[in-house]
Amino acid sequence: MAKQWYIVHTYSGFEHKVKSALEERIKAEGKELLFGQILVPTEKVIEMVKGQRKASSRKFYPGYIIVQMELNDETWHLVRHTPKVTGFIGSQERPISLSEEEAQGIIQQMEEGTQKPKPKFRFEKGDEVRVVEGPFATFSGIIDEVMPEKGKVRVLVSIFGRSTPVELDFVQVNRV
Repeated sequence: MAKQWYIVHTYSGFEHKVKSALEERIKAEGKELLFGQILVPTEKVIEMVKGQRKASSRKFYPGYIIVQMELNDETWHLVRHTPKVTGFIGSQERPISLSEEEAQGIIQQMEEGTQKPKPKFRFEKGDEVRVVEGPFATFSGIIDEVMPEKGKVRVLVSIFGRSTPVELDFVQVNRV
């Protein structure tokens, strides 16, 4: 039987602890051949903290990990009885596996997030933002245009009572 990917529901905020605990249990019980990768789907994001660009990771499926394994009674019980695991996605007795395309899509999204960090916030035209860095810091404005390929937004900022377009990096603005 080939290994397939399964989504495991965990307590929110305990994804990395569940991953570590599960890896330890697999090793302790000698079941390494029945398991493949165990992943916490995360991506890197860039944000401004006290005027400095800071990279952090964000889970794009909080409360879930994905596990590659051969599903049988032993492996099901091993995963299901790991502390902070609430269950598999699917029915209680028969978890539903991800298709290989879905699993590869999640893995690819993780790899892209590592290679090219994304901004912490997503912006749309018409959003009200506050500039947090640069010569226009503390100014507020409305987003006129979003340029995701450049990682920039055009913000209409009121200077001397006139709306002036200013082009800024995603990390230079925060939503109000």
